[in-house]
Amino acid sequence: MAEKLEDLNLPNLTVQKIIKDALPDGVNVGKDARSALSRATSIFVLYITSQASKEAQKANRKTLLGQDIIAALEELEFEEFVEPLQVMLKEFKDLKQKKNKTKKNSEGGDVEMTEEIEDEAVEEEENCETHE
Repeated sequence: MAEKLEDLNLPNLTVQKIIKDALPDGVNVGKDARSALSRATSIFVLYITSQASKEAQKANRKTLLGQDIIAALEELEFEEFVEPLQVMLKEFKDLKQKKNKTKKNSEGGDVEMTEEIEDEAVEEEENCETHE
């Protein structure tokens, strides 16, 4: 856990990049505004994480899953974030699968078995997401 409140803030460069990507060219943001956005973002992340933790506890789990974050967003009425998050989760899983396949190919492992197990795991997680 963080020792100081400031430890929970996102790195300044990350916040600066997010702001730059979100705003049109030529728009400058003051240091105080960047600091406020950083703090607000950290609070938002903690808020969603707290609710997601409750969702995991309901399912008798200690590990937060993507489905817990999605359920938390829906519970806290941030539905507009659900679809983009689901897209990003799918892209992440696809990228992870590609990396595992590449790694197994380079090691000469059993690629077909690995793909089959990964496909089942992804399918199982997607089924969990649709049933909630």
